[in-house]
Amino acid sequence: MNKPVVLVAEELSEAGLAVLGADFEVRHTDGADRSQLLPALADVDALIVRSATQVDAEAIAAAPKLRVVARAGVGLDNVDVEAATKAGVMVVNAPTSNITSAAEHTVALILASARNVAQAHSALKGGEWKRSKYTGVELDEKVIGILGLGKIGQLVAQRLQPFGVEIIAYDPYLQPARAAAMGVRLASLEEVLQQADFITVHLPKSKETVGLIGDRELHMVKPSVRLINVARGGIIDENALYSALKEGRVAGAGIDVFAKEPCTDSPLFEFDQVVATPHLGASTHEAQEKAGTQVARSVKLALAGEFVPDAVNVQGGAVAEDVKPGLPLTEKLGRIFTALAGEVATRLDVEIRGEISAQDVRVLELAALKGVFTGVVEDAVTYVNAPLLAKDRGVVVELVTSAESPDWRNVITVRGVLADGRTVSVSGTLSGPRQITKIVEVNGFAMEIEPTDHLAFFTYADRPGIVGIVGRLLGEQNVNIASMQVSRDVKGGKALIALTVDTAIPSEVVEQIAGEIGADSGRTVDLED
Repeated sequence: MNKPVVLVAEELSEAGLAVLGADFEVRHTDGADRSQLLPALADVDALIVRSATQVDAEAIAAAPKLRVVARAGVGLDNVDVEAATKAGVMVVNAPTSNITSAAEHTVALILASARNVAQAHSALKGGEWKRSKYTGVELDEKVIGILGLGKIGQLVAQRLQPFGVEIIAYDPYLQPARAAAMGVRLASLEEVLQQADFITVHLPKSKETVGLIGDRELHMVKPSVRLINVARGGIIDENALYSALKEGRVAGAGIDVFAKEPCTDSPLFEFDQVVATPHLGASTHEAQEKAGTQVARSVKLALAGEFVPDAVNVQGGAVAEDVKPGLPLTEKLGRIFTALAGEVATRLDVEIRGEISAQDVRVLELAALKGVFTGVVEDAVTYVNAPLLAKDRGVVVELVTSAESPDWRNVITVRGVLADGRTVSVSGTLSGPRQITKIVEVNGFAMEIEPTDHLAFFTYADRPGIVGIVGRLLGEQNVNIASMQVSRDVKGGKALIALTVDTAIPSEVVEQIAGEIGADSGRTVDLED
């Protein structure tokens, strides 16, 4: 019997190759050279890459037998996940391979910034002895502000506590009790900005976090503050940081990531108090070895047809054919739930009703959790680490099944209880022979609406004229409404407008609409990847 073929397109650690062992035919090629890569893909079952190999639609089409693409690292910028998914190709990465290295590099930049290590080093090697110029500050009794308490943020907190610091953190998706157990006090973003002596960023890069620390925020900080970013470029607005440094509103910065990379000519480099490194957060021998071994194990599992912990686009292992179409729907429900809730739930129920409940639907619970945490934690969310993320945040999760479904053949509901006792829920179904995805309930309001890339929901007191106001305000902003539904509990009671629009609605427009119609709540949901 022929062995499955694994093509290694970039350098992989010896430990990773050892994991593959003798069960596979391992081949090597230069993935950065398209003239070598494309022909080499003709009969391979698995492809292992790092960051230099572009796994785009052309590459996937050149590999008709391809079953799994493995990225030996965290990011997937060089892998066309959508094209892979359409071709039925699993994509895996190594989401935890670099977390220790990134946390340690964060601490290194904090200390380097506090004690002017890089500047003094450069001066001394240039023949200058400048002890007084490079007087630094101690960490002892300082306030460390951490933006994002995911895996890396937690490791940073653990490593800094022996320095005698007070740690506060901004993370709206973490339960206060969980933070307290780590010796961390949760605070608002404004409180962290105003109180912290050092601020370190550990948030995912998303539409909500790009530019999160901008000019407005940098006018809130202490002039003695030092900012550290080993997460993603663009979360700290580099132009705003430049102005703050130039005007003396920020004392220093340690920057490992940039909005555009590679970056060798940034205005920030003109400041002596900026310590900069070229995206070294994951650049340790240990992280590279972990990445190699993790993806090699995933490749073995994928080619054996077993459950794959770090699959980012499809569920590994055996899933009933009737259940598979519900995976993307359930993940969307989880993302909509999080957008509607605006915070983490204390309890989350994933309810499966109808004929599908006779199948093994445990994977739908995982899909819901993946959706709930995607984009709100720093970690790459997978079907396996999603329950761990929930546990880390003190969320009680339960899967509920029932064969009874009065209104729909099958219906899936994600329902959660928030810290203040409010309940948020969203339900969906797959309708008709073409399995069309529909949202059929939001917070008890019935509807039938397709979950497109951009959604909006407004709850208000039922009365005439509201539809016209919403339409007028969106029209003034050139936001085109694709569909609109109004649902209400009773005449003159509470009503909900559900909208699908062609482009994202700016937050200030949402606030304006909510204000003019007197909405109890106004939420937008962006499902666009």
